[in-house]
Amino acid sequence: MRRVSQTDTGLASPPIRIIFNPVPLRYLTIDFNSFFASVEQEERPELRGKPVGIVPVMAETTGCIAVSLEAKAAGLTRNARVADARRICPGLVVVEARPELYITYHRRLVQVIAAHVAETEVQSIDEVTARLHGFLSRPQAEKLAKQIKADLAREIGPRLRSSIGIAPTWLMAKVASDMQKPDGLVILEDADIPEKILHLKPGDIAGIGPNIQRRLEEHGITTMAQLFAANAHVLRGVWGGVRGEQMWRLLHGEDLSYFEHEGGKTIGHGHVLPPAKRNATDALAVLHRLLQKAAMRLRHSQLFASALSISVDYLDETRWSDELRLSETQDTLRLTHALNELWAKRPAQSARLKPLRVGLHLTGLIDLKLHTPDLFEGQTEKARGKLFAAVDHLNKVLGKNTVYLGGAHGATKDAPMRIAFTRIPEPEIEEIDRSFEGRLKKRKPPPKEPEVW
Repeated sequence: MRRVSQTDTGLASPPIRIIFNPVPLRYLTIDFNSFFASVEQEERPELRGKPVGIVPVMAETTGCIAVSLEAKAAGLTRNARVADARRICPGLVVVEARPELYITYHRRLVQVIAAHVAETEVQSIDEVTARLHGFLSRPQAEKLAKQIKADLAREIGPRLRSSIGIAPTWLMAKVASDMQKPDGLVILEDADIPEKILHLKPGDIAGIGPNIQRRLEEHGITTMAQLFAANAHVLRGVWGGVRGEQMWRLLHGEDLSYFEHEGGKTIGHGHVLPPAKRNATDALAVLHRLLQKAAMRLRHSQLFASALSISVDYLDETRWSDELRLSETQDTLRLTHALNELWAKRPAQSARLKPLRVGLHLTGLIDLKLHTPDLFEGQTEKARGKLFAAVDHLNKVLGKNTVYLGGAHGATKDAPMRIAFTRIPEPEIEEIDRSFEGRLKKRKPPPKEPEVW
């Protein structure tokens, strides 16, 4: 990947070729293999060496949100329905997910990684990218990766295996981390790219999903070699904007910011209804439960929302959704009125259908610093802000649903904390903040020892 430019002198002599210095190894990505299942095997010795499937609820109709390495070796993949998974993998042990445990392990893993490389970026619950400072040679990079693996095994547990990729850009480091699983280590130096990844497909690059793959194919790009040969203008056209040019620059060694997951654009939740609650009344109650969770996250993040959208998927595979624009707010009561208004707009025929899944999103998010209170509602907003701050505080100290609005009555046990791979929930918000230890005020930390110089 040595970039070459040519300067034509206007003479008959060959053009001057300027060879730029190779790009250093700047990023390390660590991807934990079968993370949820590996945590369970670390915690429960009886699961070690056995095929394990992790499910959100104990039901044959649900899907596996994660499977162990043993289950993968037997041909099982994530998202397989439990009933199908048992046929594919006889002897499968089905385990209900424990999100708070996985978050605890995640935080411990990040601490170990940060002891070796200070600047880290959490990409997901099972993936961390670190920026390497200094110019590491290949042997030095390999030594660092092996030290991290050894410390993780010693301090967290040997079942938490990982694949590490090291490369000049975070994008290539991520690609490298996926090239050798499980328990892999791949280093892609500047001179290795693109030759050592030409066997991959464009879809193996982070940020190239099915839609972008289709657009690439429309431009005649179906192989990795063709992707690298395309110029920045072509990729800008494929993506329909600057993202394509950013992709080109990352592929060719430029150090750009992370863009795979853009956080903060929406706050939302979804929930698959259990058979007993597949009716309009219970579906609405669950939506209110989702709304109250989302509003609490909104306030915690110091954001205001200017739109609310809800969706319902039905058993007959039809879907209804709608959105309501509103003046920016973080007031649960106002959002509750908006939810009820949207629900009343459902088509009449929807009332006769059985809802399977409900979802809710707060969008059009605005930072607190940019919020302008309504001229006529300023006092009400201030009073409601104090009210819901108190409600949030009680729920953090005493546990979720200690205080809730009546619309969620009957659904307070629904929609428990879940982990999306691209969003790591905070148990202190969604469950209970244990640092309060049952008190309304946090216990003060012990005074620091004076530094000795």
